[in-house]
Amino acid sequence: MVKLGCFGGQCVVGESSSSSKGRSHEGNIKYGFSLVKGKADHAMEDYHVAKFVRIEEHELGLFAIYDGHMGDEVPSYLQKHLFANIIEEEEFWVDPRRAITKAYEKTDQKILSNSSNLGRGGSTAVTAVLINGQRLWVANVGDSRAVLSRGGQAIQMTIDHEPNTERSSIEDRGGFVSNMPGDVARVNGQLAVSRAFGDKSLKSHLRSDPDILDMHIDVNCDVLILASDGLWKVMSNQEAVDVARGFKDPQKAAKQLTAEALKRDSKDDISCVVVKFR
Repeated sequence: MVKLGCFGGQCVVGESSSSSKGRSHEGNIKYGFSLVKGKADHAMEDYHVAKFVRIEEHELGLFAIYDGHMGDEVPSYLQKHLFANIIEEEEFWVDPRRAITKAYEKTDQKILSNSSNLGRGGSTAVTAVLINGQRLWVANVGDSRAVLSRGGQAIQMTIDHEPNTERSSIEDRGGFVSNMPGDVARVNGQLAVSRAFGDKSLKSHLRSDPDILDMHIDVNCDVLILASDGLWKVMSNQEAVDVARGFKDPQKAAKQLTAEALKRDSKDDISCVVVKFR
């Protein structure tokens, strides 16, 4: 059955590819995105957000990738609710870091309490909030990644939360990490990330608190890339930055990144958002 999913204000067929673009209200910051279904025999499980919103005298750029597993209910929920929960935190304008942390925690609790409707699956998340075109707040759980180009050099803004790197945390919570030949490390032999939204059956052994990094966007910052691991499994941070910087149009850059990942035989769903600051 072909399923519709709403991406960043646009509804697209969830089992094919989608791509579009937009810009800030001032027009100087542009974004584009591209999502391509992987070769697995399930529906598309990647969702994204890419938009600018005005709140009183402020302009916020909101960009995200949500890479679901065992169904698309959790990433779909995150697409609809996570940014709203962040912005609605009363501390958002004075302490964005605390607001983001609290919103991630509250959103995960709502997902877990609604598991009868949202299923047993889960999702990674990488979110970027650009405040007035000047301050960038990036947060993530799981292995979806954000990379910033500063003077042409790739800077990874997120931490990949993988079972082997957070083994002690998993074991302290009563879980274990399996390393089977020919496979990636997995929590309890199941999940290939150590932090995620949802995953109720594994939640006692997982974390859902985000790593958060903020940066002032100056004249040297030119490109931000958010993408699921369908891209990062086959492309280095610097390779992705070099591709994105080769296009003035961020939508063309995003489409080229997903096309290159497919060319390199990435089998997962591939999604990316490209933001051009200059």
